Amino acid sequence: MRFGIVTVQTTALGDRSYLVHDGESALVVDPQRDIDRLEAVLAELGLRLSHVFETHLHNDYVTGGLALAERHGAAYVVPGGDAVSFERVPVADGQQFTIGQLSVVAHHTPGHTPNHMAYEVRHEGRPVAVLTGGSMLFGAVGRTDLISPERTEELTRAQYRSVRRLAELLPGDVSVYPTHGFGSFCSATETSGDESTIDNERRQNLALTVGTEDAFVEQLLDGLTAYPSYYAHMGALNAAGPAAPDLSPPERVDRDVLRERLAKGEWIIDLRQRRAYAAAHIGGTVCIELGDGFATYFGWTIPWGSEVTLVAENPEQVAEARRQLVRIGVDELAGAAVGPIEEVAGGVTASYEVTDFAGLAAAYGEEGQVILDVRRPDEWAAGRVAGALHIPFFELAERLGEIPPGKVYVYCASGLRSTIASSMLDRAGRRCVLVDDQWEQARNAGLPIESASGAD
Repeated sequence: MRFGIVTVQTTALGDRSYLVHDGESALVVDPQRDIDRLEAVLAELGLRLSHVFETHLHNDYVTGGLALAERHGAAYVVPGGDAVSFERVPVADGQQFTIGQLSVVAHHTPGHTPNHMAYEVRHEGRPVAVLTGGSMLFGAVGRTDLISPERTEELTRAQYRSVRRLAELLPGDVSVYPTHGFGSFCSATETSGDESTIDNERRQNLALTVGTEDAFVEQLLDGLTAYPSYYAHMGALNAAGPAAPDLSPPERVDRDVLRERLAKGEWIIDLRQRRAYAAAHIGGTVCIELGDGFATYFGWTIPWGSEVTLVAENPEQVAEARRQLVRIGVDELAGAAVGPIEEVAGGVTASYEVTDFAGLAAAYGEEGQVILDVRRPDEWAAGRVAGALHIPFFELAERLGEIPPGKVYVYCASGLRSTIASSMLDRAGRRCVLVDDQWEQARNAGLPIESASGAD
């Protein structure tokens, strides 16, 4: 029997889906919305899909599980404690499934969510892998504050016990396959490595190495940071049973339509590279550079349910943006304008300055200067440019009035979020300078750095 596990990565969201098979029959765990990637693997390997498993109702993406199961006539297995509005196989602790020559055992692992399940896979009667979702991650655990503030401590304690239970139940050589932890904000703390086993987790996992449950709770809660605002909508969408996504191109629009939409205050999102945008763009648009962080920062910036039109250099950029957006439940786009920016803009473009931390250091203290830090609160507390104003990029739209008059230098940790913020300032008619640089260069440039405890 040919046993295998195929990992389908979604680096844009920091997640992984898994296809487990015996050479003929297959199961899928935690599929992303764009199920065509998994279907390509099924077709390539000539596999029949028997079951689709969800470890939990996801908070960071819209699942493709129901659509995938319906399309292939597979059983759709979802934690029994979750209230959903579609037909599924409710799974409980200890329940077993047979998929061809494989068997799967469900283990209730509350913490990331109250009804979370991990799935132990047995091959020839021997445990070989565990699909852990958002419970046991590589060196870490899934965050426990996504359900409600009132339940966070309860779920944190449950998470501690769940990870320890898996470590006690399973042999040390069992491979661990988490869904989160590869850049996802669903991880409570930073993860370690690209693969692991139960034995390895016994040596490195926070829940298995910290002294006591109380110490774990304190350390985990201290490590929680801000998470994307769009997360608030994912659970409800997943409980409703999402259909397969429409990946067809949105309607093409011209410069006149763009002008009308800008006049109405609609969101026009430019996908181009940040420096190209700074050099020439349509005034009133916002730049969210197309890349691995696109959907996350789109969902964290743009008010949920907004009418959105894209601006891109070519149809391929639009197609990639659409694929990323359906993963977070943004199914409707008002259109897309495609082509060289001078043509799309009708020859009328705006621009703003770009510098790095060395350039900011050279200008530091100039008259009328405002330095704006748009990073998360935890990043700000750890260290910032002395004298900077702090407004996280995801709060900027509502707090523009707090920024004093003057030329605004905007920085983050890499240039991506400061690009979003700079374009929003430009949209509001403010004079700004994008600091496009890595945060580590701020001190090297000679800028004075301070932290919550004072000057460094």
